[in-house]
Amino acid sequence: MPSIVPVTAVIELAFDPIVTVGDWTVRLETIALAVVVLVCLVVAALVARRTPVDVTREPDAPGLEEGERNHLRADDLLFIAVAALPGAVAGGRLGYVLLHLDYYRANPQAVLDTSQGSLQLSLAVVGGLVTAAIVAGLLGTSVGRWMHTLVLPLLLGIAAGKAALVLGGSGQGLPFDGAWALAFAGPGPWGSLAPEIPSHPSQVYEALATAAVLLVLLALLAAGAFRRRTGAAFLLGLALWASVRALVALTWRDETVAGALAMDQLISIAIVAGSLVLLVLVTVVDRRRAVPGGRPAGPSGGAGRDMEWPDPATRPRF
Repeated sequence: MPSIVPVTAVIELAFDPIVTVGDWTVRLETIALAVVVLVCLVVAALVARRTPVDVTREPDAPGLEEGERNHLRADDLLFIAVAALPGAVAGGRLGYVLLHLDYYRANPQAVLDTSQGSLQLSLAVVGGLVTAAIVAGLLGTSVGRWMHTLVLPLLLGIAAGKAALVLGGSGQGLPFDGAWALAFAGPGPWGSLAPEIPSHPSQVYEALATAAVLLVLLALLAAGAFRRRTGAAFLLGLALWASVRALVALTWRDETVAGALAMDQLISIAIVAGSLVLLVLVTVVDRRRAVPGGRPAGPSGGAGRDMEWPDPATRPRF
């Protein structure tokens, strides 16, 4: 059983991070991450059922096709989730290469060698978004609606996933002697170097910071923001998460590459900038499409009345 051993000004965790069942062994954090993925998919499906395709009608109203409802389809969610995987892997690998650029410059053949190295989180999120959006468009669904649907499950997954790293001793930050410094005792194996050295619990910091972003978005949604579900909530959530991630990275063990900034922080700053630019563009485009009263603009882009064509049978022959 896990035990917490109090040490002077340090929280020391001592437990076996490996679960053994017969001949099978698996890490606790792997089990936790699998549960997190399942929970996030369930939450995404529930949110999808409450997200209308036509925002002027209720989600349970009849859909465009017989037997369907006016909400996003759960089976489309599975296609989109699977489609996010290749983009997440490609983006995550690119991010990892950037983090260790000197090594991969010297060993370019290792870039595609999946047996070594790992993935970087923030570009994995961006890459997954790109490929998921492409497939959502091919399915004929609204990319903006799906972005709106997936922002809360995504933030939930990141927060819970970061917290799960504690079960494997991963994600430790710089050495720290504060009252909440975290250390791992026992043989492990642990996911951080020198786990016995009291350090910043950076994985916990990011979990809490991401949870705070999640709560901010929940409050905005509860207050009636983002009613048109254009994807603006996702872009704002992505920008806020990348911002807090850049702040938490101040406690990481990464080397700096530009002044006091590490490569991961530069990536986060780029994501913040890109997300805010897209947020402005999405907002401007949506406002141009909207007209007073929430009715769509006419063919000319103005707010004129819908064009009514006369019935040919009522027209005189000459």
